[in-house]
Amino acid sequence: MGGGRRATEGQGGARAVPRPVLARGIEAASARAVPAVTRGVSILKLLARSHEPLGVIAIARALAIVPSTALHILRALVAEQLVAFDATTKRYTLDAGILALARSLLRQDRFSVLAQPHLDAIAETHGVTAIGTRVLGLAHMIVVAISRSELMLRLHVDIGSRYPALISATGRCLAAFGGLPEPALRRAFERLRWHNAPDFARWKREVEQARRIGYGVDDGDYIGGITIVAAPVFRIDGRMTHALAVVALHDQTRSDRIDAIGQATRTAALSISAQLGFAPSQPMPTEATGYKRPGLQPAVSRKRTSGTGNGARRSSAGT
Repeated sequence: MGGGRRATEGQGGARAVPRPVLARGIEAASARAVPAVTRGVSILKLLARSHEPLGVIAIARALAIVPSTALHILRALVAEQLVAFDATTKRYTLDAGILALARSLLRQDRFSVLAQPHLDAIAETHGVTAIGTRVLGLAHMIVVAISRSELMLRLHVDIGSRYPALISATGRCLAAFGGLPEPALRRAFERLRWHNAPDFARWKREVEQARRIGYGVDDGDYIGGITIVAAPVFRIDGRMTHALAVVALHDQTRSDRIDAIGQATRTAALSISAQLGFAPSQPMPTEATGYKRPGLQPAVSRKRTSGTGNGARRSSAGT
């Protein structure tokens, strides 16, 4: 970090469920910006997205900032060990200080601690991959906890994986319980990318279903051949800030099994919400809901007259 190095550094280039308001994500977008902080965070995000180290000119051009400003911010980030500088290539990458921050977040995050035993139980009981996500307004959701089944297929998902907030079953929950206006939902919905994109009318019907039964279902829309079930987690102020999600193979999730997984996920999410201080003003749904896959009849057990039991076959998958 000597003066000589710095001199050359810049040369590289549910009906009964209350509808909490998710207002803080919107407030954050309109909060007064602090330019240096905003640019520093933008640089960190750019380096995180990049597949290779970047020079200061490339960083400045990508973020539309003056190169000298970018250089000063980069030097501060290097000093804090959040960014590493290669004096030979004159390029920047993220440094290990980011990992220390992330580890501290996971250690201090009460949701992750509370969610893990529930995720482990759901994954073991139903032979699925279960994840806990942090919802960041309408922008993104980030995986902060995970439990994998030992059975069969597992898709790739890790702590820190990020997805659009309105996508999949978690997105249906956010639309149902986020208290957001429909125009904002429609604009965000139109930017989503799906394997089998639903139209807005069908998606809204599934959002209303999630509000009624307390959990959302994505049956092969987001990822072909994969069924995802999710339930919202609320904090003490009634905001949906997290979700539990379960991922399974479409062919091995009959309607009755989806409902069994949905009820288990909903129950776990309500338990975590209560531990986080959430006290609903109205009763939450707790009875069997009889979820039915559109266009299909629920499977009927040979020993029962209804198809509300847990499916016999189990699978494992992840996002």
